[in-house]
Amino acid sequence: MSNRLLETGILVGFRQGEADVRTGPDEAEFLVRIELTLGSDEGEDEMDEDPAELAEWAALGFLFTLASLSFADARPRGLSGPDYIEGDELTVADFVEGLRYERGRLRFTADYLRGRRVKTDVEVRPNGTVELATRGRGKAALRWLDRLKGKRLMEVIENPTED
Repeated sequence: MSNRLLETGILVGFRQGEADVRTGPDEAEFLVRIELTLGSDEGEDEMDEDPAELAEWAALGFLFTLASLSFADARPRGLSGPDYIEGDELTVADFVEGLRYERGRLRFTADYLRGRRVKTDVEVRPNGTVELATRGRGKAALRWLDRLKGKRLMEVIENPTED
């Protein structure tokens, strides 16, 4: 089931609006809010995609994909360390626990989950617009969207030293 949700979430394209990044009391404590619209990215052939129609079949998969990226990137904070398991994955049960249908909108919300400070809210509206919001996660949400668009993230490559 989770593989099918991920396949759907990866399949649907999106256009990214401006990110609203607000700093909190700690330099790493950002509130990030990003508006998205389901459909082909700018510059691609849009093939008459209607974001509302895309939301009908892609909303669950897109929500699950963003929730999975958030969970995978989340780390413990404070007293949550003992519950943290390296390499743990978001389950469908975890996802359903945070899923709500409110006022015609499908919404996923997670705070702390199995030792991870997730602090992520994602909402898909009937018109195909999406709001992704994180709290205290730095600017990680921007990296998740880059990954979904297929952009390679820079990594540090360590050269082994010879004795």
